[in-house]
Order: sequence, then structure tokens, then C-alpha cells
Amino acid sequence: MTIALFGTGLLGSAIGHRLLQRGHALIVWNRSAERCSDLQQAGARLAGSPAEAASDSDWLITVLSDGPTTAAVLLEQIGAGLAGRSVLQMGTIGVQESEALAAAVQQRGGRYLEAPVLGSRPEALAGTLQLMAGGPADLFAQALPLLRDLAAEPLHVGPVGSGMATKLALNQLIASLTHAFSLSLHLVQRQGVDVETFMQLLRGSALYAPTFDKKLQRELDGDYGNPNFPTAHLRKDLALFLAAADQAGLEGKGLQGLLQLLQTSTAAGLDALDYCALHALTAGRTAAAGPG
Repeated sequence: MTIALFGTGLLGSAIGHRLLQRGHALIVWNRSAERCSDLQQAGARLAGSPAEAASDSDWLITVLSDGPTTAAVLLEQIGAGLAGRSVLQMGTIGVQESEALAAAVQQRGGRYLEAPVLGSRPEALAGTLQLMAGGPADLFAQALPLLRDLAAEPLHVGPVGSGMATKLALNQLIASLTHAFSLSLHLVQRQGVDVETFMQLLRGSALYAPTFDKKLQRELDGDYGNPNFPTAHLRKDLALFLAAADQAGLEGKGLQGLLQLLQTSTAAGLDALDYCALHALTAGRTAAAGPG
């Protein structure tokens, strides 16, 4: 099928390469056209505008930075061109933003399926993303052959909003687990405890999560480059989770401090680095002691 891809950042670019690998015809658009060059070299066609990309496509896939940007591209720049087309919205946006976007796409004669994913560039290239779809069951069924090119086992979790809530719930755990592990690691090191002794105890307990070992060496080395998921995105998603939790009547005050800490990452120059750069922020006033 012919697919229009809007957004060619870390995840969007990898999704594009996977789609080309699977034999789809791909039309790409990005606000910065130069970020489409690798996909063009791989066989994609560059569109001069979102409307042009949409006009020749069966599916429109959005992997844009946030809700307002996604709405602007779909509703303002494509607009009436959505009629008769299906949108696969893969970017992480707010629950209410996704619900409003679905209604607006439908008003313009299109159909909308949210399909956020867990995983990043390596999983997208391999087609092993974890995908949680929210939207009409018949549209999910129609999209399934395409979704299976991207994810090993795409799941339909409910109506629009449910997929995004699930994604935000998972990303909240990324933030919370990274924060908790970082603080614990700093404390045992400051007390002179051997890191491997601490990890041996942790690995043998019910407290262990594989992400701890995945990020351990980066945190010990202070090596936060080559991100698959930048710190700025983690901050954005935590804020979206808190907004959704508040809308659901939940008490999220315990996470407000973590969000405030992540808001200092811009001034610290960590926004574009891997999210485990949160470890540099938890070092606090003892940061001068160096990594760990």
C-alpha cells in the first residue's frame, strides 16, 4: 500500500525504513526536509506539503512531536484531504488531545486509530515494537496487516483514548523507575558500597527490573549520548500522564517533584540526551563528586 509518513525523527525515521523494507510505497514529509534525506535515499518520495503527501496515500501515519503539531498538520494543512483516508496516529500525545483529534478527523470524513508504541529505533527497525491501539475495532482489523509490519503482536486495548492512556501509564513507569534506581545508586555509592554488591542483592529480589541493568553502565560512566528516547520527551510524557491522571480524578502529587526535577534538564543541557541523564539531576548538590 502507499503510506504517507509525517515526522521523521528518531522513531519516525526508523518506522519509515521498516515500511520500505516491508515493500510499502512511502511518501514522507517533515518540517525540516533535510531530515528525510536518508529515507529518500532508501526509496521514499519527499512531499512538498502534508496535503501533497496525503493526496496519494492509503494510510497517513503521524509520528510528530506533540498534540498541537499533530493537529496542525492533520486538521489545518491536510484538512478536507482527510476525507476517505485513515489516520494512524503513533506519536505520544495527551488522552484528551487524541480524543479531540479523532472527532475532528471524523468530522472531515476520515477515520482515526491511535497506535502509540513502546520501544524506540532498534525495535522499530526490527518490527518488534509493542503497539497498543485505541479506536474502532473494525479499523484496527483493517490496519492489522500494516501494524504487524511494525509490531510483533499489536494489541487493540479499546476506544480512542485507551491506547494513549496505556502508553502514558507505561512511560510514567519509565520515569519513576529511572528516578528511583538513580537515587538508590547514588546513595549506596556515596556510602562506599560496592556497586556490584548492591546489584547482586537487587537482582535477587522482587524489586529488580531489567531496565536497571540496561542503564547501569551509562549512569556509572555519565554517558548519555546517542539517545533512543530523549530526556525532553520523558518530561513531556510525564506531564501528559499527570494531566490524564488529574482528569481521571487520581492523586498524582507524588510525581510532581519528579516533573519539577525534569524541568531543570533544559538549563542543564540534558534535553537532547538519553533519558537516563536524569541520573545527573538526582546527583544534586554532590554532583561535583563526578559520575555516581
